[in-house]
Amino acid sequence: MYIKCNSNVSVHNPEAVAEVFKEVLKNEDEVDQQKEHFWVMGLTTKNRVLYLELVSLGSLTESIVHPREVFKSAIIKSAANLIFCHNHPSGDPEPSENDIIVTQRLKKGGDLLSIKVMDHIIIGNDSIFSFNSEGKL
Repeated sequence: MYIKCNSNVSVHNPEAVAEVFKEVLKNEDEVDQQKEHFWVMGLTTKNRVLYLELVSLGSLTESIVHPREVFKSAIIKSAANLIFCHNHPSGDPEPSENDIIVTQRLKKGGDLLSIKVMDHIIIGNDSIFSFNSEGKL
């Protein structure tokens, strides 16, 4: 699923990004809300939102994320920066070992393509985890 955005919208903090994706998740089918979603937010050089894209709709406990799918739209849409966001249906935003590995892999891909990975945010029930804020990016 691809959502084109108003390019006048800019993001300034992980909480604001999480709120955008919480709203998107609320509009999903009730059954799909209980699955892990992995989204990409493509940004301009001034951090204005170009697009939101659902890259993977997984199961209750995981989603499959590959750099090929993550960076395809970024290249086509000329995104300068990316923010990743996914939800944990369990409600606990603490990253799994796989979340850490995927984030490192995507960061390396962005470095190779000169597309800055600004953050990876995990949404829980009442809190979020920001890789950037926690110094893990």
